[in-house]
Amino acid sequence: MSRPVLLVTGFGPFPGVPANPSAVLARRLTRLRRPALAPFEVKLAVLPTRWDGLDGLGTLIAQEKPAAVLLLGVAARRRQVSIEARAVNAARAAPDAAKAYPPGPLLAPGEAPVRTASARLAPLLAALGRHGVPAHLSRDAGRYLCNAAYFRALGAAGRAPVVFVHLPGRTGRPIGVGTACMERALGDLLVAFAAQARGGGRLRPR
Repeated sequence: MSRPVLLVTGFGPFPGVPANPSAVLARRLTRLRRPALAPFEVKLAVLPTRWDGLDGLGTLIAQEKPAAVLLLGVAARRRQVSIEARAVNAARAAPDAAKAYPPGPLLAPGEAPVRTASARLAPLLAALGRHGVPAHLSRDAGRYLCNAAYFRALGAAGRAPVVFVHLPGRTGRPIGVGTACMERALGDLLVAFAAQARGGGRLRPR
C-alpha cells in the first residue's frame, strides 16, 4: 500500500524573479527526513509561471489525491513570511513568464469569489516563530499567479488541507534570517502541517 502524499509546490522563474527561491526551498523540503513525515510520501511539483499552465495543478491534485497541499511562492516586496488565509477569484492583467495575460478578470467565472484556507494556520505561524522567523497571517495573496494557484488548489483538493506560504524578498528569507534557519523553520512548518493531515482523518491509502 502506498503512503499518502504530501504535495509541496514552488514556482519556476517569472518576471522580476529569474531564480525562484520557492522552488529551491520546496525541493529541499521534499528531501527532509523527520520521523513525523515518515508515514508520507513528500512529492515536489514546480509550477509553471504561466496563466495557462496552472490548469495542470488541478489535474495533478486529482491524480495524486494528496493528504495535504503546501504551496510556496515569492512576494518580492514583502519583508516577512506570509501565511495566506484566502485566495480570491480574480486575476490582475499582468504578463506571465511567456508574456501572456490572463484570459479575463476572473479565474473561474461563476464560482465563489473567495476560497479560504482549509488548514489551521496558527500552528504553522507558531512553527516559524519558534525559529525567530518573522511571519504573519495575510488576507491578500495578490491577484497574480500565486493567488491563482492557491484558488485552484483549494477548489481541487476536497477535504485535504491546503495552504499557501509567501516567502519574502528575492532570497525567500526575511532580512537577518540565514538559509539554514529558514530551512529548519519551514521543516517544522511542514511537520505541523502534516499533523493536520494525520489528525483530521484525511490520511487515505492510494
